[in-house]
Amino acid sequence: MKDLIQIHYDNADRPTVSGRELHKALGVETPYTTWVKRMCEYGFSENVDFATCFPNLESENQHGGHNKIDHQLTIPMAKELCMLQRTDKGKQFRQYFIAVEEQWNSPDAIMARALQLSNAKLKEMQITVSTLTVENQIMKPKADYFDDLVDRNLLTGIRETAKEFGIKQKDFVNFLMDKKYLYRDKKGKLTPYAKPLADGLFELKESKNDTTAWSGTQTMITPKGRETFRLLMTGI
Repeated sequence: MKDLIQIHYDNADRPTVSGRELHKALGVETPYTTWVKRMCEYGFSENVDFATCFPNLESENQHGGHNKIDHQLTIPMAKELCMLQRTDKGKQFRQYFIAVEEQWNSPDAIMARALQLSNAKLKEMQITVSTLTVENQIMKPKADYFDDLVDRNLLTGIRETAKEFGIKQKDFVNFLMDKKYLYRDKKGKLTPYAKPLADGLFELKESKNDTTAWSGTQTMITPKGRETFRLLMTGI
């Protein structure tokens, strides 16, 4: 199909045509502003059938450019304007616009627009997912830090627990070893037996001391463990 006039596309991706370009192509002698005002009296509505714009158009005498009012006309409006001219040019352009509409509404064109919209939505979703992934990666270390902080606030070491109970650390350690809650491994480190560990009385936490450069596993007593040992030690 040979292009008789340039087809534009509005923000809704609909085909439109410049009112001034159509006015010129139809060979209308009436000045554009007068002509389009009269045409609009046939019941056309702004922002429905046409949109007003102010492109920088060259003046007819070619002495430079300045803003002239123009309108982007929908194809249905352009067809009716052509019919209203009652000229051979009007008939020719009306047939052209009918062909533009048919091509626009063809199954292939509709599928192409649907695919384009789907790809745009998919890209938008991918951007959203990527953004959330980055945000999660940024927030995860902070979340892990605060989770660890909460855990450590709930857990206490043997020394802190003995102090809380108001007894010497040595006496508390002897109590835990006599009751088979703790034992010393080959390196002399206090380690919980499997059962009290599984019962949730203790937790083994990876720890490090930046000052001494020490790092290793530390036996910590849980809130359940503290309450259990408090009850067992009542009267001691």
